Amino acid sequence: MILLSFDTEEFDVPREHGVDFSLERGMDVSVAGTNRILDCLAMNGVRATFFCTGNFAERAPEVMRRIMAERHEVACHGVDHWRPQATDVERSKQIVERVTGRTVSGYRQPRMFPVSDGEIERMGYRYNSSLNPAFIPGRYMHLSAPRTWFMRGSVMQIPASVTPWVRFPLFWLALHNLPEGLYHALVRRVLRHDGYFVTYFHPWEFYELREHPEFRMPFIIRNNSGAAMVARLDRLIKMLKDRGHHFITFNEFVDIKLSETQQ
Repeated sequence: MILLSFDTEEFDVPREHGVDFSLERGMDVSVAGTNRILDCLAMNGVRATFFCTGNFAERAPEVMRRIMAERHEVACHGVDHWRPQATDVERSKQIVERVTGRTVSGYRQPRMFPVSDGEIERMGYRYNSSLNPAFIPGRYMHLSAPRTWFMRGSVMQIPASVTPWVRFPLFWLALHNLPEGLYHALVRRVLRHDGYFVTYFHPWEFYELREHPEFRMPFIIRNNSGAAMVARLDRLIKMLKDRGHHFITFNEFVDIKLSETQQ
């Protein structure tokens, strides 16, 4: 099972590097990138889960309609990606459900930072995917956390996939920078070991970042961005499909695992 996901947020990475970057400009970048992602998924006939900020949902209703029309799952990703608040678990659900007219089952905290388990459960989310169980200097130190799904109260925790033993992260930066053959081999190793694979990307990765030096993006982020990243995602999907793996949404994964535990 392949759980492909996209943190569908307003592009704010230049602000991390001292660039005065407006919400409107960030939305333009992310809307363009999201449509490129949707084109790639449609061409391959696969479905994914889109974790959307309240900002994105409210400012890109046409993209939200396309996500739903093409049978992808919509989940929550906070409200304002740059300024996470303790109230976002509730407000994000309210905003995204109002925009989509659908009940939202899942949450992912911006930048996969810690989030209140009590609030997640209180708001009725079925799953939380806010854990990258790896060591990434300056970002994550989760080497003792479970690396596969587990329950915390009534909420299923669905960490991003890392390799067994070494816990090498196979998230977005890895596909940008590793040789593709190595990345594909590591993904297949996780699938043999765990039986499923969870990864995530962002719309702005599919924008031509290399054409915008004013964004001051580090090389490891702008490397293989834009059309090159679309091509990498396309080849990853095709490799997995050729090996008979099925792409499912996170909510479907919860249904499957809960059903298995009840048998």
